[in-house]
Amino acid sequence: MQIRLITPEATLPIRHRVLWPSKSIEFCQVKEDDSGLHFGAFENDVLLCVASVFITGTEARLRKFATLHEHQGRGIGTQMIEHIIEYLKQQGVTYFWCDARESAQEFYARFNMQTQGERFYKSGEPYFKMSIELES
Repeated sequence: MQIRLITPEATLPIRHRVLWPSKSIEFCQVKEDDSGLHFGAFENDVLLCVASVFITGTEARLRKFATLHEHQGRGIGTQMIEHIIEYLKQQGVTYFWCDARESAQEFYARFNMQTQGERFYKSGEPYFKMSIELES
C-alpha cells in the first residue's frame, strides 16, 4: 500500500460512496478543500481510502476520512491515520482533532484520541469531537 497526496477532486467519489451516499456529491465537498491536504491510500494504483487534513498554526483537523466498505477491516485506515500523525508531527503540529462519528469512536481511541464534550448531530448522524496532543 502507498499513501500519497492527492487532489481534493480525487477524494470526492470515495467520500460520497462511503460517508454520504444518499446525498449529492456536492454535499461531500468542504468549502476549505482547496486549502487542505488530501491523502490517498493506494493499492496497485487503485484509490481505496481518503482523508483530508486542514492545518491552522499548530492545530490540524481531520475531515472526510473514508475507506471503501469492501476494504475496511484490513488496516488501511489505521495506516492512514498513523501516516498523517507522523506527517503532522514533522510539520510541528501539536494538536490533532476530528468530529468522529459515534460508530467510529473506538477506532480513534486506538490512537489515544480522547472524546471531548457531548454528543452532537450532523445531518442526523451522532458525532463526538475527539482529539490528541501530539509530541514531536
